[in-house]
Amino acid sequence: MGRYLLRNGRLLDPSQSLDVRGDLRLREGRIAEWGDALPPDAGETVIDCTGCWVAPGLVDIHVHLRDLGQSYKETLQTGGAAAVAGGFTSVCCMPNTEPSLDSPTLVREIYARAQRESPCRVYVVAALTQGMRGEVPCDYHALKQAGAVACSDDAFPVQSAEVMRRAMLGCAAYGLPVVTHCEDKSLSDGASMHAGAVSARLGLKGAPASAETVQIARNALLAHETGCHLHVQHLSTAVGVALVRFFKGLGVRLTTEVAPHHLLLTDEACAGFDTNAKMNPPLRTDADRDALTHGVLEGVIDCIATDHAPHAPFEKAQPFPSAPFGILGLETALGCILHWNRQLPQPLEPLQLVNLMSTAPARLMGLPAGTLQRGAPADVVVIDPDLRWRVDAAQFRSRSRNTPFNGWELVGKARYTFVGGALVHRGE
Repeated sequence: MGRYLLRNGRLLDPSQSLDVRGDLRLREGRIAEWGDALPPDAGETVIDCTGCWVAPGLVDIHVHLRDLGQSYKETLQTGGAAAVAGGFTSVCCMPNTEPSLDSPTLVREIYARAQRESPCRVYVVAALTQGMRGEVPCDYHALKQAGAVACSDDAFPVQSAEVMRRAMLGCAAYGLPVVTHCEDKSLSDGASMHAGAVSARLGLKGAPASAETVQIARNALLAHETGCHLHVQHLSTAVGVALVRFFKGLGVRLTTEVAPHHLLLTDEACAGFDTNAKMNPPLRTDADRDALTHGVLEGVIDCIATDHAPHAPFEKAQPFPSAPFGILGLETALGCILHWNRQLPQPLEPLQLVNLMSTAPARLMGLPAGTLQRGAPADVVVIDPDLRWRVDAAQFRSRSRNTPFNGWELVGKARYTFVGGALVHRGE
């Protein structure tokens, strides 16, 4: 921990509806104070933030760090380095590791290792069913005591409605959100992209939008019955947005996220058989992308999450149908969202963007993050919204390189990232 005074930045904190020009003092790992023209104290490092946003550290509630068992793709250390380079100070890691995070022992192991190895804060989303096989619910009380913030079977969504209902009842009893990738595997089996004109042209089997929407509807109905907090991951379809809107209107405790790639890209990105554009849920149509944008603007979609999914180059080098799903997100998310925002007829205000990427996701998962309130942990990002840069995957901190944004020119990047008052990233 150091002692820092961040001078003359635009202080943005949705938790306090704060948007002012001023200074922020970090001391003993906490937010000490903010104000106008604060005098520097002896021994304090002063950083000029003129032209920059000073905001709570970004929070990503959907990240694959691949530890345990897949460290050739990513590790707690490299994933954490990628996170802080992207301005993220807290991430929630998914449980589809080897073995899956379905026991309190493994949850505690991740926390213990992350404290030693990761420059960012890591929170564990534990498995929803044993072995993520969709058959037997886990011991949610034990997982909660071990520190799990939610439960999910992520890329292996529970297909049985009866098992899902029991899991929701168990999670609701202990205040654990059920975080779910919504996919009816009977509709998507063997598919490698979205079913539509592009898949037909390429001769690839596609997954229809209904593979997502059928499970959104089923899971929302079960959440309505059980009272569980249901969080739908990486929404990708126009009908999915309409369903979320409908069920929220019924009073279902339902939240959702969208990934930057679903806001910026369509299935046309797959036209050259680029496996870096292969993800699950797949890139959809222009109409779906537009509906997702409107969902964010309306507040139907609650937050941005990356679904950071590292894969080794040799895995992505396979033919399109055989290559694994997933792309990186931590180091490009901020620039991509700022790029998306600039394309809107009426761009969101910076305070709204910070809410989507920090305060709102922290609130959804009950994390002690997303705020600049006095006494809060000094997890802070300094963002230069005008910094122009080119995405170069070869320079990523991540261990993997699988991004469809390589070569893109983006504007806006994290200049400084602090976690617990420690300067963990200093950018260009």
